[in-house]
Amino acid sequence: MMKELQEEISRLKKETGTAILAHSYQSPEILEIADIRGDSFALSVAAQQLAAERILLCGVRFMADTAKLLNPEKTVILPVEQAVCPMADQIPPERVRRFKESHPDYMVVAYINTTTRLKAECDVCVTSSSALNIVRRLPDRPILFIPDANLGGWLKRQLPKREIELWDGCCPVHAAITARDCERMKARYPHAKLAVHPECREEVLAYADYVGSTSGILDFAERCEGDVIIGTEKSISDWLSLRHPQRRFPVLSKKLLCSNMRLTGLADVYRALNGTGGEEIVMDPALAEAAKRPIEEMIRLG
Repeated sequence: MMKELQEEISRLKKETGTAILAHSYQSPEILEIADIRGDSFALSVAAQQLAAERILLCGVRFMADTAKLLNPEKTVILPVEQAVCPMADQIPPERVRRFKESHPDYMVVAYINTTTRLKAECDVCVTSSSALNIVRRLPDRPILFIPDANLGGWLKRQLPKREIELWDGCCPVHAAITARDCERMKARYPHAKLAVHPECREEVLAYADYVGSTSGILDFAERCEGDVIIGTEKSISDWLSLRHPQRRFPVLSKKLLCSNMRLTGLADVYRALNGTGGEEIVMDPALAEAAKRPIEEMIRLG
């Protein structure tokens, strides 16, 4: 049944001139039918280079919004309108606007996991894979980094000479992991490497053999010869296990499940393609123009 649905989706893709972009946290059956797979940065770059007139974004809302910002003339569809990122709404744009008024010397750097309205208040966006490289290239001015304090804290430790102010945002999924989780899994798999996402707490990063983005964790695990404990969303463990069934990729904790990423199924993709489901992304042109600037700056610097 699943293969038949995948084949029908592939047929509809060609018939409707649609390209499917899927974040790496999507289920393996969706990754299999995607034209482009990757983390937020890879999807942002790919979205701007696609020839297709329609884009179906399998992920969460801020990713579909980003695709629309970079392709205002194209139709961009989010298969499940309820698929959102909790972190994206944690910082009100008005709070940033007030901060800029009282701190005009600061640059505002926003993790891409933010709303379009918040991006419009920022100087540059970053992803977990591009943040370090981009911040290194920014002018020597103090930085307000929002919203993820864990990713921002990791950046501060990598760049101790930069003045970086953090606020109180986080990814609820990654932030739920503790040092105790690391101790337990290290004891269970004593010869395995541990790869974790920088959205995790500092106490978790201290146990890691590798700290990096989703794509970085995938690359690290592919290069390793033995088992790798996966410290990010479980779908990465699932994907690696399918590719390398002779190896083990245990997920660091059962808490590493993003319910919003898991909302999208093959049937949702099918309905979005045949016009009976999904939500087309529509934006106010003035807002889109303001929010597009930090995204384009991210691509230029990243």
